[in-house]
Amino acid sequence: MKVGQAFGFGGLALAGILAATPASAVLGGREGGPSAASTLMVLNARGGVCTGIVLSSKAILTAAHCTEGGVDLRIHWKDDSGEPILLPPATVSFHPEFDAKAISTRRRSVDLALLRLSSPLPARFSPAALVDGALPRAGAQITLAGYGVSREGEARTTGTYRSVTLTAVEPYGPGKILIWASDPAAASNRPGAGACQGDSGGPILHGGDGVVAVTSWSTGPKGMRCGRLSQGVLVAPQRGWIDRTLSQWGESASWTTGR
Repeated sequence: MKVGQAFGFGGLALAGILAATPASAVLGGREGGPSAASTLMVLNARGGVCTGIVLSSKAILTAAHCTEGGVDLRIHWKDDSGEPILLPPATVSFHPEFDAKAISTRRRSVDLALLRLSSPLPARFSPAALVDGALPRAGAQITLAGYGVSREGEARTTGTYRSVTLTAVEPYGPGKILIWASDPAAASNRPGAGACQGDSGGPILHGGDGVVAVTSWSTGPKGMRCGRLSQGVLVAPQRGWIDRTLSQWGESASWTTGR
């Protein structure tokens, strides 16, 4: 659906995103990066922006918190002429262990959702490879990418796909659900590089292996929400749910064992 057909969707926040010509996204990131052809944007009617990972022509993986609450959603990209497209998902499937109140209640949650489209994406989109193999350990370099803001709180910097290299950390021991990453150059009193608003649902990659996790949360210094730690949900432990859900839709994901 063309933007002109989506009157009223997303209000001023959406209008700002579509009209903007942002210079960057992802704090401290660089324009472009791996998996650019396997990503798009997930927008909601409250003005929320997230990133989505293409798994097949009709299936998209994102963070569950981007889609919860029954809010009206649109999958967004621009066609070859630069015209914005807004396509509603036909089905939204939440991971059965997703808990929308997990952060406030400090409970375990698997922040993943799958979106099914009623019609296929254009051929220029290619499915991402998901990694079901050895996971990055502390000290490993990983790449985080998405369409989020380049400056916290500045919505008009949303909308350009950018990526950044971070270092995997293990603040609570080796993760079986989550991966944590940080910028070694960050300081306790100033933000470093990492995920920010709009990057949730985007890919976290390990070398050239593929997607090891889906960005879900970030925190920053001095009350900021970005710039200190970035968090993602590991996909390998959730392969069973991903494959079962896609199979019910007549779709499948591409998996690799990585290194």
